[in-house]
Amino acid sequence: MIKFYNTLNRKKEVFTPIVPGKVTLYTCGPTVYDYAHIGNLRAFLFEDILRRYLEFSGFDVLHVMNITDIDDKTIRKSIEEKRSLIDFTNEYTNAFFKDLKTLNILSAHHYPRATDFVPQMIDMISNLEMKGYTYALEDGSVFFKISKFKNYGKLANLDPEQLLSGDRVADDEYEKKEGRDFALWKGYKPEDGEVFWESPWGRGRPGWHIECSVMSTSYLGDHFDIHCGGVDNIFPHHENEIAQSCAASGKQFVNYWLHNEHLLVDGGKMSKSEGNFYRLRELLAKKFSPEAIRYTLLSAHYRSKLNFTFEKIQASQKSINRLKELKRRLILIPKDENGMFDNLKTSQMLDGFTNKMGDDLNISGALGELFLWVSEVFTLLDNSGVNYSFAQNALSAISKIDSVLGVLDLDISSVDEDIESLIHQRNIARDEKKWDVADKIREELNQRGIVLEDTDDGTIWKKK
Repeated sequence: MIKFYNTLNRKKEVFTPIVPGKVTLYTCGPTVYDYAHIGNLRAFLFEDILRRYLEFSGFDVLHVMNITDIDDKTIRKSIEEKRSLIDFTNEYTNAFFKDLKTLNILSAHHYPRATDFVPQMIDMISNLEMKGYTYALEDGSVFFKISKFKNYGKLANLDPEQLLSGDRVADDEYEKKEGRDFALWKGYKPEDGEVFWESPWGRGRPGWHIECSVMSTSYLGDHFDIHCGGVDNIFPHHENEIAQSCAASGKQFVNYWLHNEHLLVDGGKMSKSEGNFYRLRELLAKKFSPEAIRYTLLSAHYRSKLNFTFEKIQASQKSINRLKELKRRLILIPKDENGMFDNLKTSQMLDGFTNKMGDDLNISGALGELFLWVSEVFTLLDNSGVNYSFAQNALSAISKIDSVLGVLDLDISSVDEDIESLIHQRNIARDEKKWDVADKIREELNQRGIVLEDTDDGTIWKKK
C-alpha cells in the first residue's frame, strides 16, 4: 500500500491510479530565463524520487514535464539582452537538461515547450469562452471569471467569499490575498517586442496558467493521476490550472497533488544579497561531487524544509562512500567462501525500505533502514560471516535501492578515468621508488577532493 499526502484534501491518501498498473505524472518544469538554483533542483529531485519509487513498485509511469519558455520573465529578459525569445530560452533549456544529467535525474518521456502549443491554448480559451467562463477587454486580453467556477480556492484553502471577484490581475504570479480573475490571454503591448501570436482576440500571448493545462492534458488526457510542484506553485498557478481545466472539460483534472517545501541555506532564505545563492555549477566548482549534492537534496522529506549546508554535503559524501565501500567488499567475496547463509536480514531491510518509502516517500526512515543494515553487514564482513550467496543477495539489494536513490552510479566516467590514470602513474612511481613523484600525485588528488587508500587489493579512491 502506497500513501501520498494530497494537498487537495490535506491528508494522506492511499494511492490508486486511474488505470491499474499505470501512472500518469505531470511535473512543473523550469521557467527558462536563468540557470536553475538548488531550490529548483530540490523540486526536480523530489519528483525524480517519486517517479523512481513508483517504477520500483512496479508501476508503468508516463512522465511529462513542461518547459515554460513564454512568460513575463522570459520575454522581459530576452528583450533586455536583445535576443530572440527562442535563442534566449534555448540557452537555459539546454543548461537545464545538462543539470538533470549531472544529477542523474531521469528524463521525462515528454518535454513540451509552451511555444509549440499556442494553437491548442487558443482552442482551450475559445472553449472556455463558449461556455461563459471568460470575458475580453478592449486591449485583446481574455480573463477567467473565478466567480463562475464554484470550487475555486479549494487547493490553496482560500475562502471564496473573501476573493476579490470581478477584479483582475494580469501578472503571472501574485499572492493569495489578490485572488481574482486571471489572464488566459494577454493582449499585445509594446514591451512584448516581437513576441506575439495572432488569435480571435487580436495579437497577444497566452498567460502562464493556461500553458500547463494544455500541455499536461495534451499528453495525459483531461483526467490524470499526479501533478507535482513546489509549494509556491499551489497559488495561483495550480489553483488556476484546476479552474480552467475542469471548466473546459467538465471532468476532474488531477487526483493527487504533491508539493515540496522550500529549501533553506544555512538556516535562512537563499538570497544573492546574503551570498548564499547557489546554482549547481557553483557547487561543482567548489569540488563537491554530483552524487553528494543529489543525496543532500533528497535526504529530507519533501514536505519539510531542507536546510542546505556544506557540512551536509560532506556528510552525504561519507554516506555514499560507505555504500561504495560495502559494495567493493561484497564483490570481493569468492564463490567458495563459507559463512553466513541467512538472507533474512537483507529481505527485512528491503521490506523496511519499501514500506517507509510507501508512507508518503519517508526518505529519512528509508535511509535509516538501509544504514542500520549496512552496519550489520560490515560487522559480518569483519568477522568473516559472509558467504558468496549472501554477498550476491546483498549486492542485488543495494542495486534495487539505488534504482530509487540514484547516487552510486552517476555518469562521471571521464572523471573516473582521469583519476584512475593518475593512480596508475602513482603506482608506477611507487614501484620505481620515486616517492616524491608518488607524493606529488597524492597531493594533487587531495586538492581535487580525492582520498587514496592503499589496500591489499590495490589502491582505491574516495571523494572526501
